[in-house]
Amino acid sequence: MTPVEAFSSKTPAKTSTPAALPPSLPGLRPLFRPIFDMERCDGCGICAGECSFNEIRMETRGGHRVPAANCRSCGACHRCEYTCPRGAISIVENKMAMRPHALWQSDTVHRIHLQAASGSVALTGMGGEMGGPIYWDSILFNACQVTNPSIDPQREPMETVTYLGRKVHSIKEVPEPGRFRNSLIKLNIPLVFAPMSYGSINLNLQLALARVSRKKGMLWYSGEGGLHRELYPYGDFAVLQVASGRFGVSPEYLNAGRAYQIKIGQGAKPGIGGHLPGEKVLEGISETRMIPPGSDAISPAPQHDIYSIEDLRLLIYAIKEASGYKPVCVKIAAVHNAAAIASGIVRAGADMLYLDGYRGGTGATPAIVRDHVGIPLELALAAVDQRLRDENIRHRASIVAAGGIRSSADVMKAIALGADAVAIGTAALMACGCHGCQRCNSGKCPWGITTNDPELAGRLDVDWAEERIGNLVSGWHHEMQEIMGLNGIYDIGSFRGNRLILRGVGLNDRELSILGINHAGE
Repeated sequence: MTPVEAFSSKTPAKTSTPAALPPSLPGLRPLFRPIFDMERCDGCGICAGECSFNEIRMETRGGHRVPAANCRSCGACHRCEYTCPRGAISIVENKMAMRPHALWQSDTVHRIHLQAASGSVALTGMGGEMGGPIYWDSILFNACQVTNPSIDPQREPMETVTYLGRKVHSIKEVPEPGRFRNSLIKLNIPLVFAPMSYGSINLNLQLALARVSRKKGMLWYSGEGGLHRELYPYGDFAVLQVASGRFGVSPEYLNAGRAYQIKIGQGAKPGIGGHLPGEKVLEGISETRMIPPGSDAISPAPQHDIYSIEDLRLLIYAIKEASGYKPVCVKIAAVHNAAAIASGIVRAGADMLYLDGYRGGTGATPAIVRDHVGIPLELALAAVDQRLRDENIRHRASIVAAGGIRSSADVMKAIALGADAVAIGTAALMACGCHGCQRCNSGKCPWGITTNDPELAGRLDVDWAEERIGNLVSGWHHEMQEIMGLNGIYDIGSFRGNRLILRGVGLNDRELSILGINHAGE
């Protein structure tokens, strides 16, 4: 008799009445949980007050107030950990224990349980996290050695000034040089802040981004939520968005910004629109977006007056006419035919093309869209830049690259692949405390970033956020100059589109061909 037969031949144990589970179980299971060091904890209760997801409660044990975890909603925001005065809290993973399987892994099963319990679309934030290649990590810079000396940025001036907008082959083609110069946007650093609307983030953070932009000579993109009155003084450094919902768009709005952006697509959710839930449309947001308080702010997937490049051209020039011919940018998601789309956009009269990659961030999007739609920024950027060069129209529009930019190295690699400037969004949020819990749509951000709840939003001090974001930009700027110097390049213009200074590692011939770079060792 085999061991299995011996086991099965035993008398079955008596069974009780099966436990009745509600339809909500199995369902939402937190992937993290807090643990408490009771030897350090003094029962102050700060952690429970700071946890906006109600994961931590205070209870009495043995006559002492102690914290306890509900084990229902921890998102690993780490707010409790940082605010605990005794350092008595740690956040640990709470993964579902499962038999190893290459296909059915714990995160997949967890999502199925969640949808079976709720019947809803699984929403999430940030950018795509599927296991596809991150091409930035397979691209390396060259460096000067013997025959071409490097440049020390601590001793030599390094020029990082960039001009965005439509350019010409020669100044002889410009009848009025002064007017032409005013049509270009000067950036002291080839960095901009990605579109994040008032409503998806709060006014404090937008104000911090606007202040840093003015101080550093950068640009910040407003997103589709209009422009709050307190931000009008920063309009010279703002690119204001015209999205499908037309929120906040008015004659005054069309004269308040430095430039304007037509939103066609977004990297985190190509092909679908935006939705700000009514519970997040509070008084200030209602006024800025010009919609009733408490009503859902829905941006349709398409712009309903754009069904062709000719339609897009009409809107571009309508905005130019209304704004006094300020530059107009068109934002698209990185998709398979992005190069052809970009060519049409430039020929339609756009002064800038904003290319948002597969890993671009968002406050809320269906996880199924975020993780399975679009292509990586690196491939799209290289393809777009090369297509515009091949058609001899690259000078007609600047390219702003966005989507999953993590460091100054990513920035400089994007510029070498053809970007004129690079947008950062999630990195700026992380500078203000974000730990990527991906619950931006809940309106309960513990760090006060993606919430407009007055109490929670008050946690984000504008001066503190301005200093930290400014520090991040300064640090990246120094590193960008180092990368330029070690390649013997002192002007960012000579770095732009210079793919000879890049080499690929572990990439196949097709990937290298699209990126336009050689393999390491060649």
